[in-house]
Amino acid sequence: MSLFAVLDPAVTLAHDVVAALATVLPTAAAIVLFTVGVRLALHPLARAAARGEKARARLAPKISELNRKHKDRPEKLQAALAELYKEEKASPFAGCLPMLVQIPFFSVMYRLFTTPNDLLGHTLFGVPLGLHVGSAQGAAQWVVFGLLYAALAGVAYVGFRRARRAQAAQPASATPQPGLAFLPYLSFGTVLFAALVPLAAGIYLLTTTAWSAAERAWLHRGTVPVPGVALV
Repeated sequence: MSLFAVLDPAVTLAHDVVAALATVLPTAAAIVLFTVGVRLALHPLARAAARGEKARARLAPKISELNRKHKDRPEKLQAALAELYKEEKASPFAGCLPMLVQIPFFSVMYRLFTTPNDLLGHTLFGVPLGLHVGSAQGAAQWVVFGLLYAALAGVAYVGFRRARRAQAAQPASATPQPGLAFLPYLSFGTVLFAALVPLAAGIYLLTTTAWSAAERAWLHRGTVPVPGVALV
């Protein structure tokens, strides 16, 4: 049995919801609406993750000082960090665990839009939702894919700029981390990934990444972003 088979009941439910929406809306619009509905339901988890990131940002100077003070005594450093988190009533994993909980939801939607089903036979401006860009024919189909990738690149650029600002805001005394300079460019990974999946999955990616960008901007307004990559 496939590892992803455990998701089949949830995928079937998601299919039925999108199919029901598609009876009154174009299927592409139904995908967008369904994705927005799921992201709205997951918003409390995003708020919890934002609180965790803000806590890490607030404690970053103290953590850097402890790293400097106990750099040659790892056991003392761990004890000091544990005491700091206890005093501040924070957790180093507060921003990570809510994001991990979201992974099954994204896996369901990815499987729905990449596994052959009747929804993928519908079209967007004449382009089948199950079509891959490598099979596109004619200028009209190329235009649809081009607009999709341009929109994804625009959203990715927003994430890229945010990650660069986060890096620039780090104190000069912070310990350099290998590969950190490359981290902002990972925002463009969604564009490359979209080229490997059908049009329906690309529409999902655009919707969920645009939601993530807007959500993070709202939840972190007025604060310095913490370096990292957001889950789409």
